[in-house]
Amino acid sequence: MSKINQIRNFSIIAHIDHGKSTLADRLIEECGGLEEREMKEQILDNMEIERERGITIKAQTVRLIYKHHDNKIYKLNLMDTPGHVDFAYEVSRSLSACEGSLLVVDSSQGVEAQTLANVYQAIDANHEIVTVLNKIDLPASEPERVKKQIEDVIGLRSDESIEVSAKTGYGIKDVLSCLVEKLPPPDGDENKSLKAMLVDSWYDPYLGILTLIRVIDGRIYKGKKIRFMSTGATYTVEALGVFTPKIVNVNDLGPGEIGFITASVKTIADCKVGDTITDDKKPVLEMLDGFKPSIPVVFCGLFPTDNANFKDLREALEKLSLNDSSFSYEAETSAALGFGFRCGFLGLLHMEIIRERLNREFNLDLISTAPSVVYKIKNTQGTFLKLHNPADLPEPNHIDFIEEPWIIATILVPDEYVGPVLSLCTSRRGEQVDLTYAGSRAMVIYKLPLNEVVFDFYDRLKSVTSGYASFDYQIDDYRQGNLVKVSIMVNGDPVDALAMITNREQAENRGRAICLKLKDLIPRQLFKVALQAAIGGKVIARETIGAVRKDVTAKCYGGDITRKRKLLEKQKAGKKKMRQFGQVEIPQNAFFEALKI
Repeated sequence: MSKINQIRNFSIIAHIDHGKSTLADRLIEECGGLEEREMKEQILDNMEIERERGITIKAQTVRLIYKHHDNKIYKLNLMDTPGHVDFAYEVSRSLSACEGSLLVVDSSQGVEAQTLANVYQAIDANHEIVTVLNKIDLPASEPERVKKQIEDVIGLRSDESIEVSAKTGYGIKDVLSCLVEKLPPPDGDENKSLKAMLVDSWYDPYLGILTLIRVIDGRIYKGKKIRFMSTGATYTVEALGVFTPKIVNVNDLGPGEIGFITASVKTIADCKVGDTITDDKKPVLEMLDGFKPSIPVVFCGLFPTDNANFKDLREALEKLSLNDSSFSYEAETSAALGFGFRCGFLGLLHMEIIRERLNREFNLDLISTAPSVVYKIKNTQGTFLKLHNPADLPEPNHIDFIEEPWIIATILVPDEYVGPVLSLCTSRRGEQVDLTYAGSRAMVIYKLPLNEVVFDFYDRLKSVTSGYASFDYQIDDYRQGNLVKVSIMVNGDPVDALAMITNREQAENRGRAICLKLKDLIPRQLFKVALQAAIGGKVIARETIGAVRKDVTAKCYGGDITRKRKLLEKQKAGKKKMRQFGQVEIPQNAFFEALKI
């Protein structure tokens, strides 16, 4: 048996909280990747924010050394993947670098929306799938019911599925031997010219840019001159290593192996995820297919609270895009907030995570504008424009029509909650496509406008179903909609960071709700402050923040009433002047809080 036959590359896929990272911990423990004193829960979730929230954000790779009962030593390359819909891009990348998948299903909860989405991705990637029923130790565990559900809903055979408890370690040895026996070894030829796929890259303050690669053909070693095919940049390999999950340096990497290289890459733009790395002297002719490009669906503006930090923000976004290539950014300016960036994300959680990482990893204080989606506008000249920022919407007389993106949402929910879910989707202008039942679970498929989903749809869905609903979506198409821009004005000045595009029927309610919210969030001034929501030149809602009033007549003892009146008139004239020249400082938290309506 050659060396390549003793390699197995696999991903762990599952819904959120079904136990992917805990299973990865037990596999590392069983294979002796770390000593007992070095072990901690969710060892692969190395970001502070991942550990805090209990979610996986980044796909992590580990090499495990496993001795099978045939006395052969196998190299297992494991990729732990995120479960949340916003990080589906991480999942698709990991699947492209592997030949098989470990499908984890919670034996007490059964098949969820993201289980389906990830399994279909694995099937598209021609993966061999090993099914694992986790949390078998729980009293609520129903393995037979879940097996039937896997067959009915997904269409996979479940008679060979392995029952495990990732928490206690029960059934872990069966998983390892099943991986070796069922999953195919990678293809590849050591004698061919070097061909490797760039899977991921990140910035390390000590080592510089690290690049995670999967070798397809050939061999890569220290001192080898390599070429990044998409840019044509050439570098010399300085060091190679693998994660066990500790960093272990190796001399070379052969076909089928996954590891990282450092090559003093100075230009961040050279590390394009999905790129092909080849030998500089004997390059391969054809590039690898790479990964499907990620399509941002939610956009928002990020501005530093202090404009002097603009350069730091740009550098931080460059370093972060190296580690997370699924978000995009471009410079923009705002009248209210100064210089910043318009960033595109895969969803609201993704947006929140990026904001949090910029704050924690780079110590940046940021203001974010209202999240919005990409609209297509046909102007009166007959050309189509893409609109990322609602503040840039042309005048109504220059617009023929506006198209908005729609999604197909898959919601899996216990059947007693079907009624509230249907009424929630209908209130968000949804169109029912399908409603099917598998046992006591219902699968609801709806077409929904994306701008109705980005604000608080997920939170509302969780609250009406007591947290039992699972939600997954994909972009469908663009449709013409009756849309208008709602401008928010503070003291007569439009605040473009709070501008939004919404359906005409809901515009008035949304404008009124924002004005009410801002009334609580903006501190009182020495003069009256008018808060208005307007569509074009028509004001649709108004609130007034009362002035902080000083009693100017307090020291006026006795005398005629005209003395007091004189002082009051003087005060009134001063406030009038203030209202003309006074600036209203909008606090940072007001921007994000105002949108939670």
